[in-house]
Amino acid sequence: MQKLGIIGGSGIYSLDNIKIVAEHIVETPFGAPSDAVIQAEVNGAECYFLPRHARGHKILPHEVNYRANIYALKKLGVDVIISVSAVGSLKEEHAPTHFVLPDQFIDWTKGKRERTFFGEGIVAHVSTAYPVEKVLQERIHKTCMELDINAHKGGSYICIEGPQFSSRAESELYRSFGASVIGMTNVPESYLAKEAGIAYATIAMVTDYDCWKEEHCAVDEIMKVMTTNNQTVQKLILKLIPDLVANPISFVKENAVGVMTPKDLWTEAQKEWMEVILK
Repeated sequence: MQKLGIIGGSGIYSLDNIKIVAEHIVETPFGAPSDAVIQAEVNGAECYFLPRHARGHKILPHEVNYRANIYALKKLGVDVIISVSAVGSLKEEHAPTHFVLPDQFIDWTKGKRERTFFGEGIVAHVSTAYPVEKVLQERIHKTCMELDINAHKGGSYICIEGPQFSSRAESELYRSFGASVIGMTNVPESYLAKEAGIAYATIAMVTDYDCWKEEHCAVDEIMKVMTTNNQTVQKLILKLIPDLVANPISFVKENAVGVMTPKDLWTEAQKEWMEVILK
């Protein structure tokens, strides 16, 4: 049975329409996840929520333990993840309150983040040529259309280190790359999901035009847009969950074929966590 996970989505787990079933404190070989994983039901459909920055928004983007987050969800049986993220727009047509469903990522972080499950005796190379699961992306887009949500399918999400926003020069540079939106969290999250054999897609909620446009967006204006975006994504998630649980997607896991080191060379501890990753 396919299990659905949601990462991010501040406030989603407290909706009246969602029934909280349990909270799971999951131990991982990579440290503690951002928070307990919340098991919930929406109209009888089971799903798992993980607040990326912890409840109360206490963890900076570069401080998130992405490996522990993905591992915890995989250990609970999650094999489909929808990421919900706030982003800045790098294209005129991607206006604030619009949603973007990217299919590519550009890693512009600074090397502070642990970005692979492998190493320390296990060599593996997993392709991230197509980090977003197309079938999942299409289902999200279809639901956006049904709800009259302004959603743009496709494009690249450039992930910066943060926590500072871009300088004007940096913003113009990222636009020259052809990137659609800019954020701070989807790498290495998306790549780790790929290593764990999990179908992954992003709902990127546009809050502003970064800083490349002449007008400067004040913090209070951004907060108003974020409130609107949060209300919209809650409606989207409430419709998506029952549909994806009742009609699971089909996808090919590419992670197992990338492992180069023979199993008989793994330590007993490595066998335990590799079994979870490759399951």
